[in-house]
Amino acid sequence: MIFYKRLTAVLMLITFFSALSAPIYAQSLQDKLSNLKQQADVKKEQINSAKQKETTVSEQLHQISIQVDTATAEYNKIKKDLDATQAKIDANQALLTKTEKSLEKRHKILYKRIRDIYIHGQISYIDVLVGANDFSDFLTRLSLVKRIIRYDYNLINDILKEKATIDATKAELEKDKQQISKLAQAAKEKANILEDKKHQQQALLYKVQNDRKTAEQAYDELMAASRQVEQMIMNYTSSHSDNIPAGNGTFIWPLSGPITSPFGWRTHPIYGRRIFHSGIDIGGDYGLPIRAAASGVVIYAGWISGYGNAVIISHGGGLQTLYGHNQSLNVSEGQHVSQGQVISYCGSTGNSTGPHCHFEVRKNGEPVNPLNYL
Repeated sequence: MIFYKRLTAVLMLITFFSALSAPIYAQSLQDKLSNLKQQADVKKEQINSAKQKETTVSEQLHQISIQVDTATAEYNKIKKDLDATQAKIDANQALLTKTEKSLEKRHKILYKRIRDIYIHGQISYIDVLVGANDFSDFLTRLSLVKRIIRYDYNLINDILKEKATIDATKAELEKDKQQISKLAQAAKEKANILEDKKHQQQALLYKVQNDRKTAEQAYDELMAASRQVEQMIMNYTSSHSDNIPAGNGTFIWPLSGPITSPFGWRTHPIYGRRIFHSGIDIGGDYGLPIRAAASGVVIYAGWISGYGNAVIISHGGGLQTLYGHNQSLNVSEGQHVSQGQVISYCGSTGNSTGPHCHFEVRKNGEPVNPLNYL
């Protein structure tokens, strides 16, 4: 009986102290929970910040491509000014040489005239006229004197003009040489910037080729872009009546060159992963004209992730063509084009390791083998 009384007392004490500590324990859990939530919020902010800073391969290439275009335009402008100044210098140098030769020749004549005058004395034109035998002889002598005076005047006047021309040309040459020195330095700086941007582009493309993670990211971006193209085509065909003349049913090659990469599935040479190529790559050089495979309407002309500068044309009959990696574009959205019309110029924009034309044929948005239509 005493044992049970003591046990009851102990239980009552435990219950009493538990009742006292429960709020403290609950508060401790609440603090821990709040702390964990704060940590989670911090991590979430870090993740969001990282996502904002993360740039896709295609976007990096796009930005570098824009920088390359800007640097190229600036370099070409300076180079044009440099060439114009050099042409001006060459023309002035030729003028200077010609004028100096003419002046030298006239100086010889003038020196001879002065020498003759020194040896024989100054001729008195009055004596010449007075010594005429008759009026006819007087007129002849007068005409001769006029010719001599005019010749001497013109000789001296031409010498003065040529000397002035030489002085002015030399001054202009000196000015242009100073200008060409500045332009040459500016051209060199722009060329260095352009070379640096191209190196950045090549380094990223090399990484795309040789780094598995980057290569797979680039491929996934291209596949996403291919689906984007399909959606753009479907959106266009659903909102536009397909009344484009179908032409003769035969596509021409957009660029004359070898097929450097065929259509379809193939195994990646380094990673062994099966990848799909939605078109054919036709080898070419920078700036070569890319021509429309058939007549149609331009659905899109601009940058597409992975494809770089691209053109999509609807040809009617559910057929569309895509031309990717262009250096520059020669058409705009909504424009009607004829077969063989120059729509762009060969380049290496987007996920591309060298200049070529990526050519796709699509049937209702789905890529099909272009060789079946060429």
